[in-house]
Parts: sequence; structure tokens; C-alpha cells
Amino acid sequence: MASLRDIKSKIDSTKKTKKITKAMQMVSASKLNRAEQNAKSFVPYSEKIQEVVANIAQSTSANHPMLESRDVKKTGYLVITSDRGLAGGYNSSVLRKLYQTITANHKSKDEYTIIVVGRIGYEFCKKRNMPIAKQIIGIADQPDFAEIKDLTYETVQMFINEDIDELHIYYNHFVSVISQEVTTKKALPLTTIGNGSSSVSQYEYEPDQDKILEVLLPQYAESLIYGALLDGKASEHAARMTAMRSASDNADDIVDDLSLKYNRARQAAITQEITEIIGGAAALE
Repeated sequence: MASLRDIKSKIDSTKKTKKITKAMQMVSASKLNRAEQNAKSFVPYSEKIQEVVANIAQSTSANHPMLESRDVKKTGYLVITSDRGLAGGYNSSVLRKLYQTITANHKSKDEYTIIVVGRIGYEFCKKRNMPIAKQIIGIADQPDFAEIKDLTYETVQMFINEDIDELHIYYNHFVSVISQEVTTKKALPLTTIGNGSSSVSQYEYEPDQDKILEVLLPQYAESLIYGALLDGKASEHAARMTAMRSASDNADDIVDDLSLKYNRARQAAITQEITEIIGGAAALE
């Protein structure tokens, strides 16, 4: 049986750990509020640019490589993870989905490439010798588009230059504080843009629709990536907050169990001392 000192030391260390997890929970909760607002405020912009692009694509015989499917010789996967752990299953779930998809659909590393956001995803792919075309590490908790502008532009250019023939985004979609869903979105080519669109807005274009479409299509594809990143960041903070709350609750349970053991051990020690005293007194009689 552990000594009273050992049990007391474990109780103290567990309480200190709980203070850390509780602080991390509160920090994540604060970050979540802002991240959720960022993700929701980006939706109107994304929907409006999709509406404009769909309007042009449907009203003209637009011919743009981003709107046309082609034989898939190489697939691009953009995976969004975090730079830090302690977020429950946030990273493992999306990386597991990515790995399963690649294992099922590709027999050679020449058939795919990966664009990674986040240190956890980068180390996962590097450890398994998976081909990484681009990576970005150290994204802020509340990212601005300027931080990933180069990555989004270069990723879209990879498709335009036919370095990849399609692009899929893997990330965690924020549903609620306790629920984040691994989501796969086909970002390129934009073959389904405008499907089901029922916009009644009328637009006038200057100088002409084809030139505007040429500018808007890359911007729209970039907005899909940025929107997924904002969504993923909200999911990350929610997952970390939930994980830290569970850790704090577990710490309470451990402290309760250790306190019970400590009290029992202390009572046993007291009983032992009394027994020894009585035994010594009896021996003197």
C-alpha cells in the first residue's frame, strides 16, 4: 500500500493538473466564441460569391478549366489540422479519414499529393512518407485570410496548371460545442456550382462576364479553403474545451478516490499506533 506521503503527493499534483486543465478550458471557451462568430460571418460572403459565379456560369457558355472535369491522373488532398494537441479526437478523426481514403483509392504515391495545414497533420504525413506538396504551420487561433493567401493561391494554381486534376478538402465541421463532424468537400473542379441555385437576383457585368468569371472563380475556390479553415478552427477550440472539461472532471474523480484512500490509510495508521500503545501498556503490567 502506498504511504500517506505518496498519496498526499498524488492528490496535490492532481489538483495542480486540474488548475491547468480548467484554465485551458476557459481559454478555449473564450477563443471558441470568437472563432464561431468568424465562421458564421464568413458564410454570407461565401454564399454571395457562389451566387454570382453560378449566375454567370449558367447564363453564358463560359469555358474555364476550373468548371470542367478532366481525367484524374493526380488527386490533391488539403487536410486541416491543429498545431497543438490536447483536443480530444479532433486531429485523429480527420487524419484517420484521410488515410483510409488514400489507402482505398491509390496504389502509388504518384497518384496523389497532400497540402497540409497544421503541425499535427504535417508530422502525421511526414512520418508515413506521404507526398506533401505544400504545408503551413503556425496559423493563428483567429486566422486572417492574409495568413493563408499564398497557400490558397498556390493550391488553386496547381489545379489550373494541371499539377492536380481535382482537389478535396478534409476538415472538422463545427456542429455544436460537443459535436464536430469530419467533412469531405470537393473544391475543384467546380462542376456542381449553381446546382440547385434559385437566385432571382439580376446582375450587370463590366467589362464582360467571361473576364469577371476568370477573376471570381479562383477567388471562390480560395474562399472555400478559407471557409473550411475558419470552420475547422471553431471545431478545434470546441474539441479542446470539451477535452479539458473532461480532464477537469476526471481530476475531481481521481482526487476523491485518492482522498478516500488517504483517509483509510490515515485511520489504519492511527489504529496501528493505538494498538501498539495498548500492547506496550499491557506488557508493562
